[in-house]
Amino acid sequence: MESTVSATIFTTFPRDTFKPNMTNITQAPCGPTEVSAHPAFIFAYSLVFLVSLVLNCITMRVYFCSNQRVQSSVTVYMKNLAAADFFLCLCLPLRIAHNATYSITIRNMYCSFGATAFYLNMYASILFMDIIAANRYLKIVRPLETHALQMVRTARHISIGTWLSLLAMSSVYLILFLQTSWDHDQKLSCESLHSHKLSVVYKIIHCVSFAVFAFVLMSLVFLYWKTLQKILQAQLSTSHKFRKSKRNMLVLVVVFCVCFVPYHLVRLPYAFIKPQTKLCTAQAFYVLKELTVLLSVLNACLDPLIYFIFCKAFRAQLGLRRMSDSMRDSDDKSQQRRMSNMLSYIETKISTLRRESVI
Repeated sequence: MESTVSATIFTTFPRDTFKPNMTNITQAPCGPTEVSAHPAFIFAYSLVFLVSLVLNCITMRVYFCSNQRVQSSVTVYMKNLAAADFFLCLCLPLRIAHNATYSITIRNMYCSFGATAFYLNMYASILFMDIIAANRYLKIVRPLETHALQMVRTARHISIGTWLSLLAMSSVYLILFLQTSWDHDQKLSCESLHSHKLSVVYKIIHCVSFAVFAFVLMSLVFLYWKTLQKILQAQLSTSHKFRKSKRNMLVLVVVFCVCFVPYHLVRLPYAFIKPQTKLCTAQAFYVLKELTVLLSVLNACLDPLIYFIFCKAFRAQLGLRRMSDSMRDSDDKSQQRRMSNMLSYIETKISTLRRESVI
């Protein structure tokens, strides 16, 4: 009797129906597809997007809507850096929608166009930071020479070449993704959709990006170090100008390292981990990758603040100089008014004394 009941149960509910549940139970603790959808990540990206949008809109107005007749090479590079940060900020809503929803269409849009534009603008920002550091180095270390990097025409050519190089590299990934990975109907991460050919290109791109970043990091530290040594030779180390330059360059290097070094240290090993792996190390790398991407996005918020704090010309373009000039003019006028009142009072007293002496 018991055997017939058990046979009836197993014929009614086949063994295969229990396998997906067991699979979900074993894979749930280490599944990397749900981490980015955590409310903490969505809230953090939304907050960064709102702050960076406001700050970068102000920066774009200063650099592209102000009447600047005299333009230097530094201004050209700063405009491109501001544009890179602004476009990076505009990529965040699609990333937030990708993390907040399970729409396959949004997933495909982000993994193709959104991710491509996101990382293109990130590396554009990194490269223009290094170019600006080189320009400052030449201006301070070799003030009597005019290097090609400091010419406005060359600066425009370098900027166009930088954008075209990054666009060419990212277009390879975008085209391969559209050809091989767009029509998948599964709710997976972007890396899980890669074909074998796209996976190889993905790893090559990340290796090249890591090499470029390592070169930029070393050159950035070298250029700022040499610039500080030149300033130290020109004047005393206790002078106010040296301390201010040292503080500014230290802040720039620290912000660059905090925003981009953790990302590159995690992203390169993560690119070589198979997304289908069931090990919890993949989950740990995925969480670290999401945190470091969030740190790299913070650079879009910090760059406008650095402009405002360290650049007098930037503050002047915001109208602060005109405000201070008007305040100074009002102070001068009030002082002149007080002096004229005092002089008139003295003249009145003198005339009164003369009249009394005559009487």
